[in-house]
Amino acid sequence: MSKDKLQKAAVIGGGVIGGGWVARLVQNGVDTVIFDHDPEAPRKIDTIMLNADHAVPRLTMAPLGTRGSLRFASTLAEAVINAEFIVEAVPERLDTKQAVYADIEAHTSDDVIIASSTSGIMPTDLQAKMRVPGRLIVGHPFNPVYLLPLVEIVAGDQTATTSINRASDIYTSIGMHPLHVRKEIPAFIADRFLEAVWREALWLINDGVATTDEIDDAIRYGFGLRWAQMGLFETYRVAGGEAGMKHFMAQFGPCLKWPWTKLMDVPELTDELVETISKQSDAQSGSHSIRELERIRDNNLVSILQALKANNWGAGQTIASWEARLFAADDAKTPTDIDVSQPIRTLERQIPDSWTDYNGHMNEARYLDCFSQASDTLLRMIGVTPEYVEAGGSYFTVETHIRHLDEVTAQEHIHATTQVIHGEGKKLHLFHSLMHEDGRLLATGEHLFLHVDMNSRASSLPEPSVAEALAKIAAAHAKLPLPNGSGRAIKST
Repeated sequence: MSKDKLQKAAVIGGGVIGGGWVARLVQNGVDTVIFDHDPEAPRKIDTIMLNADHAVPRLTMAPLGTRGSLRFASTLAEAVINAEFIVEAVPERLDTKQAVYADIEAHTSDDVIIASSTSGIMPTDLQAKMRVPGRLIVGHPFNPVYLLPLVEIVAGDQTATTSINRASDIYTSIGMHPLHVRKEIPAFIADRFLEAVWREALWLINDGVATTDEIDDAIRYGFGLRWAQMGLFETYRVAGGEAGMKHFMAQFGPCLKWPWTKLMDVPELTDELVETISKQSDAQSGSHSIRELERIRDNNLVSILQALKANNWGAGQTIASWEARLFAADDAKTPTDIDVSQPIRTLERQIPDSWTDYNGHMNEARYLDCFSQASDTLLRMIGVTPEYVEAGGSYFTVETHIRHLDEVTAQEHIHATTQVIHGEGKKLHLFHSLMHEDGRLLATGEHLFLHVDMNSRASSLPEPSVAEALAKIAAAHAKLPLPNGSGRAIKST
């Protein structure tokens, strides 16, 4: 396996977390085999994949590339035999997990990492009976795994440093933020906070202070919004004003000794308390099915992550890095790698709900958005990369003409092909065709560009490498018939 590109993975366990891992891996081009004894596992995985297919394409404008394959194995041995990375996501029982590791080790080479998704079992205990304990790490994700980037990496006493480093590279390559927990501790970092908040919430309900809805309101309308972008300490640093964290701790630190919370005590989970919480929870969100709540959650997470990405902050930085790698993979394509005897496929995507209007059809602005992405893909193919633009060269749009020919609705798949009508000197004339997966022509876009020197803001000739790459495509496309509608609004000469 190369350092930064995972090709084949196995996931053992097809529950919510295991299914989330499958979705993230497949969406990032990793061929994935899953094993689960549950006969309902395929149905459950299919539901999770549908949610991921709905959410992930809306998270980025970058081309996701070719999806990885997904296959169910009839035995654990069949699942892991060719895997380069193995995710264990079976129930939280030490004996169950250790039995799974023994089975895995009997059918894999010693250098294949096993990553447990446990949310609290110590990795030293997990690896205690392993033949090669150095290969095991904890890779603790957060639900939904296909959207939330954090994964806590925890090592046991016998975990090899190389396993930690390789796992970190793998997680980064699939768009995650690996957080190496420097000391092994029960429940790691994030879940210790969650447990503290959970205990206090149980007491507030037990003592009749608040309902489930009111507690959730306190989080989602208040500090939860701050935590999503700044976490705990940076939030309090800002709260300290110009004097910063020192002032905040001097002002509010003494409060920690007041009897406000019951962090170490847990109310007895009596039948009465469980029934109270269940009824309040049903009243709070029971009008929505779990599937509907998952979609609502995912839609909101996508919007929050995109906002953070736009500000290059928090989890948005991870999304931006993942997106940059996707673009870089697409940039690596050159005219010699693609078939230029036909119009080039420059866009493939699923229509997100947010792209549609009141009647469910993609709105007209998004047609231009699609053609803009197709143009960018072609430009990157000929070498107009971010580095090229930063060095002072770029193509500016001079004229655009779009014909709207048919409708497309949310969740349907589309693609665009691009034909170079003229690519010589300062001018670039492109013709895009936007197609439905069923073959219908949805729209055409005709665009004229001029190469510009970004320093003088005047038109200029492209660099020789760009001109040469463009000339190869233009020469091949000159042999093609002109597409219907070409030249009606834009002339190359």
